[in-house]
Amino acid sequence: MDASVVIKKAWEGYDSSKKIRSIDDISARVSTNLVYRITFDDDDIIIAKLSYFGKYEYFKEDHRIIHTLSNNLLYPYESFLAKSLLKNNRVYIYRYKQDKTDAWVVFYNPTRVLERLPRRLDEGMIKKLGQQAGKFHKACARVKNVLPKSSKTLRTDIDSLLLQLQKDETLFGTPMQADFLKYHCELFLRNRSKYNMNSFEIIPVFIDWNIGNFSVTSKRELYSRWDYDWFRMSYRVLDFYFFSRVVSDAGDRTAFSYVIGPMMEERFIIFLKEYHKINPLTADEIRFLKEAYRFFILNYVIKNGKFFFNEYYAQKLQAEAFDIYLPSVDRDFNADKIIEALKLK
Repeated sequence: MDASVVIKKAWEGYDSSKKIRSIDDISARVSTNLVYRITFDDDDIIIAKLSYFGKYEYFKEDHRIIHTLSNNLLYPYESFLAKSLLKNNRVYIYRYKQDKTDAWVVFYNPTRVLERLPRRLDEGMIKKLGQQAGKFHKACARVKNVLPKSSKTLRTDIDSLLLQLQKDETLFGTPMQADFLKYHCELFLRNRSKYNMNSFEIIPVFIDWNIGNFSVTSKRELYSRWDYDWFRMSYRVLDFYFFSRVVSDAGDRTAFSYVIGPMMEERFIIFLKEYHKINPLTADEIRFLKEAYRFFILNYVIKNGKFFFNEYYAQKLQAEAFDIYLPSVDRDFNADKIIEALKLK
């Protein structure tokens, strides 16, 4: 697939009167998604994202929800999310289908970027991020009732993984590994009934809060966000694993893993205490953190890993999922420690 050809066709379908001068690849190279900066003859610039990860219908659905969200968020988040380009009052998404290629393109206005958080946060920064996360989640919760409906749920994703395992046990490794994955899928579905999940709000969550995906002001307040790869409508606690990684003692690393350890660090408890002051948590939500992590590994690392991550990371992370991540879920996470620290019942 020649990405420049696809992008040119996508732009012709949007506005053929405006001519492209150059297309520059600015992709992060961690995932299979491709990001380009498009410069036009009149020096205007936009950003194009080309994806063939997941399903086109989900991609389109997510971007329409995000557009509605960005339009309805109030101050100070009215300009927080990168804006997709519209045509006929709808997010413009171009689908390219030829032979075995099925890809889609969305265009964004360039995002203003202020400061990035440092690779390792000090305690003051951790507290500020906890407060900011609490405020942003509250803002998202306030507009949840006006957003378009989402067809994805945690259960549909896990059921999809189970169906793939049923069709081909060797899809993700050996038959023994397939049984291991089935065990964790079934454990996830069974454990969900232990918590009062009807009380959990369903709000927009972005899941991947890697420090490369958002910028902050000089006062460490959230300023802009531009990465929507794992966006979904779900429970706010799905965001917490990545927040734990941002505030972890190890900090942000170029060579990364998805170990559960950051959720047990005192630094994450400091983050949660500040979050809790702004946007109170429940004991069942803290207990569900373990299952949110299990879901993340099963869905994003195992089920979608080889499609989303580049080949090196896909192989590395999936091997670690079997050897390290999934075996650690029930062994290394202690919800009671966090519940006690937050003085929850």
